[in-house]
Amino acid sequence: MQKLTAPRFVPTMVALACLSVPAMGHAQAESDAQAQPTQLEEIVVTSRRISENLQDVPVAVSAFNSMALSESGVENITDLQQRLPNTTLQVSRGTSTTLTAYIRGVGQQDPLWGFEPGVGVYVDDVYVARPQGAVLDILDVERVEVLRGPQGTLYGKNTIGGALKYVTRKLRDADQFSVEAKVGSYNQRDLKISAAAPLMGEKLYIGGAVASLNRDGFGEFINLGEENYNKDMVAGRIAAEFYPTDNLSFKFTADRTEDNSNAKGGHRLTPSDLTGEPVLEDVFSTRAGMSTENYVESEGYALHAEWVINDSLTLRSITAAREGFTDTNIDFDNTILRSFDVPARYDDDQTTQELQLSYTGDNLDIVGGLYYYTGEACGTFHALLEEFAGGALPISATTEGCVDTTSSSAYAQANWTLNDRWSLTLGGRYTQDEKDATAKNTLFLGQVVDFDTTPIAPGIVRTDAVGSEDWSEFSPRVGLEYRTAGDNLIYASYSEGFKSGGFDMRARTDQIASGFDPYDPETVGTVEIGYKAELFDNRLRANVAYFNSDYQDQQVTIQRTIDSGADFASTVLNAADSSIQGVELELVYAVSDALTANLTAGLLDAEFDQVLTADPNTGSLTDVADFWGFANTPDTSVNFGFSHHSRVFSDWGMVVTGNIAYRSDTQIFEVPSQLDEEAYTLFNAGLTFTSPNNRLWISLQGKNLGDKEYRLAGYNFATTEAGPGLGGEDTVVGYYGDPRTISLSIGYRY
Repeated sequence: MQKLTAPRFVPTMVALACLSVPAMGHAQAESDAQAQPTQLEEIVVTSRRISENLQDVPVAVSAFNSMALSESGVENITDLQQRLPNTTLQVSRGTSTTLTAYIRGVGQQDPLWGFEPGVGVYVDDVYVARPQGAVLDILDVERVEVLRGPQGTLYGKNTIGGALKYVTRKLRDADQFSVEAKVGSYNQRDLKISAAAPLMGEKLYIGGAVASLNRDGFGEFINLGEENYNKDMVAGRIAAEFYPTDNLSFKFTADRTEDNSNAKGGHRLTPSDLTGEPVLEDVFSTRAGMSTENYVESEGYALHAEWVINDSLTLRSITAAREGFTDTNIDFDNTILRSFDVPARYDDDQTTQELQLSYTGDNLDIVGGLYYYTGEACGTFHALLEEFAGGALPISATTEGCVDTTSSSAYAQANWTLNDRWSLTLGGRYTQDEKDATAKNTLFLGQVVDFDTTPIAPGIVRTDAVGSEDWSEFSPRVGLEYRTAGDNLIYASYSEGFKSGGFDMRARTDQIASGFDPYDPETVGTVEIGYKAELFDNRLRANVAYFNSDYQDQQVTIQRTIDSGADFASTVLNAADSSIQGVELELVYAVSDALTANLTAGLLDAEFDQVLTADPNTGSLTDVADFWGFANTPDTSVNFGFSHHSRVFSDWGMVVTGNIAYRSDTQIFEVPSQLDEEAYTLFNAGLTFTSPNNRLWISLQGKNLGDKEYRLAGYNFATTEAGPGLGGEDTVVGYYGDPRTISLSIGYRY
C-alpha cells in the first residue's frame, strides 16, 4: 500500500466539502413534526463525562438521538456503521448478538473468552466487557454516541480504538406509554412496548421496556431443514428513579436479553474435497450438518447516584454487575460430515464500581475519579472429528479454561480556559491490571466427547497450564483548543490508550512450549487535529479531523493447522508495530426549512511497519509486514443522505429519508485471502408519517434496496503448500450482510 501523507488529503477534503452542500444527508438534530427549524439544533453529548454541546468537544465524536435513529430505520447499533467514518460495527460470525467493532483500524475480531476488545461499549456509562450480547437493539434509547480515537483517560483500557456510548432515556423525560409493531420481509415480526409513570409526585418514577424481535431466515440449512440467519430475541429493561431532594438522585436499572436465534451456518467458497459438493449459489444457505441450537443470554444491574453538592461540585457513583452465557454450535467446515464440529459454551460475569467528582468553574472544569473492575470469563469447546481426511477416526479434543481479571484505575482530566480564544486540556489515567488464567486441552482418541457425553477412557492432556501476570499503564492526554472570531473550534491533541494483555486460551503447549506465556498490552498514541464549525447562520455544521496513530506491540494471533488438518496450534504474540493516519469529515447542511442533508467520509491509510512471525519448521523469526493488511478496515467509507420534512393529509407530518453508503475493498483477516470483500455500495430509504398531535406514527423502511451481496466475516482454513486446511480439506467459509428488506411499523405514544 502506498504511504499516504497529510498534504495529499487536502484536495480530497476540499472536493468532498464542495460536494456536500447540495448532497444528501442525515439530520442528527431532533426534529419536531409541528415546526421545522431554519437552523441546525444543538446536540448535547456527554463524551467528556459532562453535558456539553457537540461542537465544544475537542474529540472526534458522532451522536444520534432517538428521533434520528427512528426516522432512519436504525434497528441496532450495527446499522450505524454506514453513517460513521472509519468505523466497523458488524455482527460476528456465529450468532446474531456478538459484536465485531473496529474504529480507525483498531479492534478485536476473535470473540474468544479472555480476549479484550479494542472498542469499548458502554450502556449508561457501564462498561460491557465481552462482545457476546453486545449487538444492542434500539430500545428505550435517548441517544448513541461514538467516540473515535484512544479514550484512555476518561474511559480507560480497551478503548484504544474508541468508545460507543448507549444512553437510555430518563424516566421523567420519557413518554408515559409507547408501543410499536413492525412487520417486514422474511416474516419479520417485532413488538416494542415501553412505559413510565410518576409516583409520589415528582419524587419517584418507575418504568421499563420490552421487545420481541423475530424474523425467518434468509436461507436454510439444506441438510437439516432449519432456517439460517433467522432472528428470535427477547429483550427487556426496568428502571426506577428517585429524587429525594433537588440535588440528590438515584437510578436503578436492570436489563436482560435472550437470543434463541439459530446458530449461523456459513457459505463455503470452495467445494468440499470430502463430499464433492459444489459451491452453493445462495450465500445464505448452507450444507452444515451440525445442530442449530444456540442460546445467548446477557443481563445487567446498575445503580447510579448523583449528588449536586453545590453549583460547582457534583459527585457520582455507578455500581454495576453484568453476566452473560452462550451455548452455541459452530460447524467450521460446513458440510454434513462431522469433520470439524465445535459445540461451545462461554460464561462470564463482571462487577464494576466508579466514583466520579466533577468541578465546573468560571475558567476551569475538572473530571476525576476512581474505577474498579473484577470479572471472570470461562469457556469450553469440543472439536469433534468423526469423518475427515488424513487421520485416525474418531477424534475429539476439549479446550477449556478461565481468566480472572482485576483492574483498578485513577483518572483526572482538566480543561483550562486561558482567555477568550485559548484553552488547554490535560488528563491522565493510571491503570493496574491483574490476570489469573488456567487452560487445559485434552485429546480423546477413538471416542467423541462433548457436553452430552463423558469419556469412556482418559484422554491425552496436551495443555495443562496456569498463568498469572499484572501490568500497569499510564494513559495521558494533552490538548490545545482555539476559538475563532466566529466561535468555531480548532483543536490539536495527543492521547494514548491501551488494550490489556492476557493469555491464549487455545494454547497448545505440546506444540509451542511458550504458547501460554502472557502477552503484553498493546498501545496506541494518536495525534489529532480537528476543526468544528457552524457556518451560514448555523445552517452548516462542519467537523473535520486528521489523525496519525502509532500502534505498538499489536497482539497478533497466529494459527496453523497440524496433524494433516485434524487440529490447529495457536499462539498470541506482541509481534506487530504499525502506523495509521486518516481524515474524517462530517457535514450537516440545512438546505431549507424542509430539507437537511449530510455527508460523512473517512479516508484511512494503515500500514504494518513490522510483523514478526515464527517459521513453524525452523522457529526463526520472519518479518511479513509487506504481506499483511489491516482487517475490517477499508481505506474509504462515504455516506450521503437526506431528510425531508413536509405537511400532508390535514397537517400530518411526512419525513422522507435516504442514504447511499460506500465502503472500499476490505480484508477480513490480516493475511489476504479468498474471503476479502470488494468495494460495495448500499442504498436505503424511509418514509414516516406522524399525526398532528405527534402521538401516532407510521413508518416504511427499505434497506439494501439494491439487494447487494457483501461478505462481513468468515473462516479461512485453506489448503496450502504446508498441508490441508482444518478438517483435512480446503475450507474457506463466508458470512454475509443482510439482503434487501422492507418493513412497515406502526407506533403510538402518549
